[in-house]
Amino acid sequence: MEVTEIKPMMDQIRKEIHKVMVGQDAAIDLVLMSLLANRHTLLEDVPGTGKTLLAKTLAKAIDCSFNRVQFTPDLLPSDVIGSTIFRQKDEVFEFNQGPIFTNILLADEINRATPRTQSSLLEAMEERQVTVDRTTHTLASPFFVLATQNPLESQGTFPLPEAQLDRFFIKISLGYPTHDDALAVLKRFKTADPLTTVEPVITKETLIEAQAVFTDVYIDEVMYDYIIHLTEATRHHEAVEVGLSPRGMQNLLRATLSYAAIKGRDYVIPDDVKAVFGPVVAHRLSFEPMASERPLVLVKDILESVAAPTEVKGSDSK
Repeated sequence: MEVTEIKPMMDQIRKEIHKVMVGQDAAIDLVLMSLLANRHTLLEDVPGTGKTLLAKTLAKAIDCSFNRVQFTPDLLPSDVIGSTIFRQKDEVFEFNQGPIFTNILLADEINRATPRTQSSLLEAMEERQVTVDRTTHTLASPFFVLATQNPLESQGTFPLPEAQLDRFFIKISLGYPTHDDALAVLKRFKTADPLTTVEPVITKETLIEAQAVFTDVYIDEVMYDYIIHLTEATRHHEAVEVGLSPRGMQNLLRATLSYAAIKGRDYVIPDDVKAVFGPVVAHRLSFEPMASERPLVLVKDILESVAAPTEVKGSDSK
């Protein structure tokens, strides 16, 4: 597969998603970017904005297996990853796979589970495997976690620690629809469930091929410097306690390459970095307690403080 073949593939998936979801073009692009980059997404939004619907539609469009786990305070790690049981009849121990053994996992309201259960996702998300009773079990490929959390309720929740937040490639919100989009939603869902009309448009194997080649996107030296300058700017901003780490910087590069690919280019431009900077960076920074602005506003301020390159070579100028 060539890099230029990725956009038509993603356009097909996007078309199927739009059978169900109205608007949300920017958010859908970012989710597809995260999927192509073979990383995970955190959706922070109020209930009823379409988070579960997006995950289900994505799974159907790619012909992938899908599981949903409702995180609650009494959820145990074994409820997520599975457990070993003894079958007395055969006198053998057998591993029963948990819901994490799937292609697309919806971890609903992840911040309602205890830190112990939250941490059960860490190895799976990073290493694509789980270890139970000293035995390692490899997860399916592709493996994509789409987790959600409600920003309005704090009672009975356990905020994700920095180590777990860093496992999420991007953090985004869907937000409320516009008036016209809301009207289209009412009419679309008036008589039927449009999810039933979604059809598989690519195979898992095709997606895996795309995930293996998107890093072939060309990036000019000045774009490398731009990413480094932005990273350094997060560390020097007066409202930031802890800036972007080297791993965060690498994720910014990976997101930039993936975003360029889904936009149909085999080279990176500054707009690619700008499009992914907030979703990749905001949840990885620690801000001063007395910071007067919201994190996303501060991240935008950081982005605007660094001049973007004006002359960028394309792939044909390598």
